[in-house]
Amino acid sequence: MGFGLVCAVAAAVGQVARAHEGTAVNAPKGAVGPSGGTKLDLPDRPTVPVTLTVYEDPRSPQSREFAQRYAGTFARLLASGQLQINHHLVTQSDKQYGGSGAAEAAAAAACAQDQGRLAPFMEQIWQHQPAPAHDALKDRKLLSGLAKKAGKINHDTFELCVDRNERKGWVAESQSAFAAAGLGEVPVVRINGRPLPVPTAQLTPGKLTSLVNAEARRVAAAAAP
Repeated sequence: MGFGLVCAVAAAVGQVARAHEGTAVNAPKGAVGPSGGTKLDLPDRPTVPVTLTVYEDPRSPQSREFAQRYAGTFARLLASGQLQINHHLVTQSDKQYGGSGAAEAAAAAACAQDQGRLAPFMEQIWQHQPAPAHDALKDRKLLSGLAKKAGKINHDTFELCVDRNERKGWVAESQSAFAAAGLGEVPVVRINGRPLPVPTAQLTPGKLTSLVNAEARRVAAAAAP
């Protein structure tokens, strides 16, 4: 077999492998979810009394504004030991604007999660989020640069994960689950699996803190003998 034919066969095998990775539902390291179901949430902390699930879209300006507005509140609540935050990445903005930027960014974020660097990577997404109509987040060179800015990410491992589309199928499953749940527009926040008693648009950092504290007391009272 000639060298050129060997290279062609190898390239074809590589394309088939990447296509399979793009559809296989492989959850990133540390993902959590219901027993027997796909693990679609990415936690910031181990199990504590209150779990806040935040549905967010990397391409959505509304998700960016929410994440940046509540960053300080989330940090304080995480430090209190009462709260863990599960991040549920969705990609509905790709349907809204066209293109694939949300899916590419969410898959890259899941690759960062494999190294325990989801939060720093998403901080870079929010800080450098392009206008959604431009679909610039589909550019893997941009995502690679954001991974470098996030720091403490093994770049070769990250690049391999992204290049092989290792988290693309998982991202598609995450979006499908969100759409099937009929939760509306992002950002969406749920507390211990339940909708908040106020719409996200009417939420404030102070109100969220009060809700978390109240839920922690409720859980503690329920667990008391």
